[in-house]
Amino acid sequence: QVQLDESGGGLVQAGGSLRLSCAASGRTFSNYRMGWFRQAPGKEREFVAGISSSGGNTYYADSVKGRFTISSDNARKTVYLQMSSLEPEDTGVYYCARADRTVIISSTADIACNVHHIFDSWGQGTQVTVSS
Repeated sequence: QVQLDESGGGLVQAGGSLRLSCAASGRTFSNYRMGWFRQAPGKEREFVAGISSSGGNTYYADSVKGRFTISSDNARKTVYLQMSSLEPEDTGVYYCARADRTVIISSTADIACNVHHIFDSWGQGTQVTVSS
């Protein structure tokens, strides 16, 4: 199993930018689909962005589309989430996760209902706080 470690969180003013990193250790994740999730205080965990194993396809929640960019560097075993135009509503703990290679993901909407079936490995999370 792979270990995922998020970093890059912090306190940012609204409108600012932040870049999160998710470093994998152990087994390489070059052949795995990866995703970013976040959980705001008192709310459920939600999908933010995903990327195919090759990095050729990316997917975003409507709430972050146009503001966030997910990317990966398989050689460095790292997935990134570049966040811009941050809003207070973006505040939360951000997690990266690895998808089971055998599970089919038909759409981003499917993730909400099957998140723990699809993603089998999670990082500890990094806090992102966006002030007004």
